[in-house]
Amino acid sequence: MDEPYDRLAALPRELWLPTLVTACGESALRLDHVRGWLAALVDGRLPDAALDFGDADALAPMRQAVGELALPALARGVPALAEQVLRTLCWHLDTIVERQPRLARSEAIAASAAAFRDEWQLEKSGWEEALALMQDLGDLAELRWDELRGRLNSREWREAQRLGALLAHLQPLVELIRGLGRAHHHPERPPAPLAQPLVSDTALPLAERETRLPDAPGELMGIRHSDRLERMLGSEAMQIRHPVLHKLWRARLAESRLLTYQSEALLIERVPDPQGRARQRSAAQPQRLERGPMILAIDTSGSMRGAPENIAKAVVLEALRTARRERRGCLLIAFGGPDEIVERELCPPERPHEGLDALLALLGQGFDGGTDVQSPIERAVQRVREAHWSSADLLIVSDGEFGCTPATLQHLEDARRELGLRVQGVLVGDRETLGLLQTCDDIHWLRDWRRYSGDTPQREAFVPVHTASLTALYFPNALNARASSTAARRPR
Repeated sequence: MDEPYDRLAALPRELWLPTLVTACGESALRLDHVRGWLAALVDGRLPDAALDFGDADALAPMRQAVGELALPALARGVPALAEQVLRTLCWHLDTIVERQPRLARSEAIAASAAAFRDEWQLEKSGWEEALALMQDLGDLAELRWDELRGRLNSREWREAQRLGALLAHLQPLVELIRGLGRAHHHPERPPAPLAQPLVSDTALPLAERETRLPDAPGELMGIRHSDRLERMLGSEAMQIRHPVLHKLWRARLAESRLLTYQSEALLIERVPDPQGRARQRSAAQPQRLERGPMILAIDTSGSMRGAPENIAKAVVLEALRTARRERRGCLLIAFGGPDEIVERELCPPERPHEGLDALLALLGQGFDGGTDVQSPIERAVQRVREAHWSSADLLIVSDGEFGCTPATLQHLEDARRELGLRVQGVLVGDRETLGLLQTCDDIHWLRDWRRYSGDTPQREAFVPVHTASLTALYFPNALNARASSTAARRPR
């Protein structure tokens, strides 16, 4: 009895009004064809020309504009955006009758198509990059148009875009995050391979180069003629004091015909090997333990303000992108002073939008307060003992300005021994502290962290120290066994 309006049930509520108002085309065809348009746009393709709402002359230029503006590619996987394209398209179709009889029908159709084109030319400006980043961070199928537009225009989202551009200069961090977790591992949990340094200017591998130095003190190679008195044979030296033969000796000296020892020195130097890194990459690598859950402990204390804060937020952004792309668990533990700890799961499968909300909340806040790492580490150990996080790795991002009690360190050691937990550290500072050395298996030093203090990375930054291992270098007796082992693996 409701035909053709019973077809509204198959459409989103936001499209009911645009499809009911039919000043252009036929109501029944419009209700049918809007559904086909919506499915095509969400799939990322241009709708078929046969879906013309019953007015092929009016739909042809509109369809052409949709294709030229690349709106199908923009709306792929984003139902809210596809619905908005259809709402504006239907609205501009219905304005054709308003332009008549002032304009001929063909002119009115052209004017409406031009208005639609101009509106979306402005609307989609800058959305390609924003939507590409948001596709990695949240389930866009759950967002309404007003929510999608509100998030893309928010200050937190602009911060996410800035950090996304920053990650292009922090590729070692991206590789580090990708290698977290122990989803693919041997039942006996073999030890993790040594972490590679994050700095891009580490020395090339060294190779031995032999250089032979003729006539230098070294191995005797034979006898030859020369005028080198220090290498003269004893039989020649005897002639110097002879009453007659000393004249012969002087003549042979002038002619460089004295019998002398021939020697050669062998100099062995260790020089940078240009082919060393290529051989390292081609060598067989041990089985990587990666692609498992990850737990991020992010230092949000006041000492992290500025460039360290940018890097810490970039780590969280990349972790969420990686977790969503590879369907991995990701737990964020943001810690500051005592009792200042926030724990959020960034990628819960049943509530995917909550991870994006947690990320935007972190990006919108400033870092302030003190540093208390006891609670987050103990909480991370508790979560690792849960079945869902049993194969997770812990990543600590900090400037190292903290220490740990013996009880906390013992909890970490127990988790390493019983569960195979690996603890990685990202040092956003100038030196390793006892807190980092005693808690982390490997420390990845961003020696040029000062480059990232502004909106765009600087070309270079002053690095006041030659090595991060100042504690291990000047206070070796302050290190326990684990701290000494961690410091020994640090490239200098």
